[in-house]
Amino acid sequence: MTGILVLAGTPIGDISDAPPRLAAELAGADVVAAEDTRRLRRLTQALGVQTTGRVVSYFEGNEAVRTPELVEALVGGARVLLVTDAGMPSVSDPGYRLVAAAVEKDIKVTAVPGPSAVLTALALSGLPVDRFCFEGFLPRKAGERLSRLREVAEERRTLVYFEAPHRLDDTLAAMAEILGAQRRAAVCRELTKTYEEIKRGPLGELAAWAAEGVRGEITVVVEGAPDKGAEELDAAELVRRVQVREEAGERRKEAIAAVAAEAGIPKRDVFDAVVAAKNAARTTP
Repeated sequence: MTGILVLAGTPIGDISDAPPRLAAELAGADVVAAEDTRRLRRLTQALGVQTTGRVVSYFEGNEAVRTPELVEALVGGARVLLVTDAGMPSVSDPGYRLVAAAVEKDIKVTAVPGPSAVLTALALSGLPVDRFCFEGFLPRKAGERLSRLREVAEERRTLVYFEAPHRLDDTLAAMAEILGAQRRAAVCRELTKTYEEIKRGPLGELAAWAAEGVRGEITVVVEGAPDKGAEELDAAELVRRVQVREEAGERRKEAIAAVAAEAGIPKRDVFDAVVAAKNAARTTP
């Protein structure tokens, strides 16, 4: 009889947020796979729990070699508990590879729900929560980061990102450039911890604020693209949308047609706006 893989959410800051089932799973698992065994030790000490099963490390650097070992244990009937440093395993953390391998072997996978930085930041942001998408971490390289942002420039759902504190200023500046300096956003820092801070405002203002230096765990929530009607889109906005699509790799003809369809206006209106902007750029000293 095969075992079971349990994904356990861990506190993102305040240890008292740990779900009651987490302690029971830590105490009863045959194998505990932890992103950082030292942090696991601190967690069990804080919860007053002693693990009786085998403890192994499971992090980005050893996922490939450790996964077959854990699957073998599962096939042999073991109850394997997977925990990461904070939040839910496999969501921008180690775990997806193991889950996929377990599913392929028809092994049961379940979860102990826990705190989520994504949902906590979304709820605290003050931005629309009815529809959202989680984008994880943006690429570190500037060009790739801009390209990824262009892909979501017209996304109407609220966007949620994780970011490292030392890259926050560059990320917010890139967002202001591609999504618009006036697009509303919220930077959620150190959620549930002593120095929790929610900084809300336009992307341009947040980028200037972050340039002074920010510390801690960061989650960024960004307002989705506005649903503008034809009468609300001026020529400059039409041109900007075409440029975003062109920079993402679309031919100008297709970009113009797509923008016209989004705005509900004739393609000729968008074409004229693009030509006028091009002519104005040529005559500007």
